[in-house]
Amino acid sequence: MRHYEIILLIHPDQSEQVPAMLERYKGAVTAAGGKLHRVEDWGRRQLAYMIQKLAKAHYLCLNIECSKETLAELETGFRFNDAVLRHLTVAKDKAETAPSVMMKSVEREEARKERSEAATAA
Repeated sequence: MRHYEIILLIHPDQSEQVPAMLERYKGAVTAAGGKLHRVEDWGRRQLAYMIQKLAKAHYLCLNIECSKETLAELETGFRFNDAVLRHLTVAKDKAETAPSVMMKSVEREEARKERSEAATAA
């Protein structure tokens, strides 16, 4: 089995369906004997350029270990799902379980927002 990192850009109008999509993809990987090493929801973020006349998208990052057949099945699902704007799959040498740089910046932004809300409420 090989290690992969998958980045998904989901249509912003479908953000409420992201948890269901994640469960479906997790189920497909684990049913085929694979493992999920890291699942990160980066939330809705600005795109570098417009995709299908959209300026924002909901980002997901999955680090999985699976066979080539399972990966092909997942990518086919991404291709035929209208909610998935783009997907990128990168082969990795080893499993990555530590939080990504992107997730750390998301956590910093959330902490900064909480501090500013607490300061204005006080």
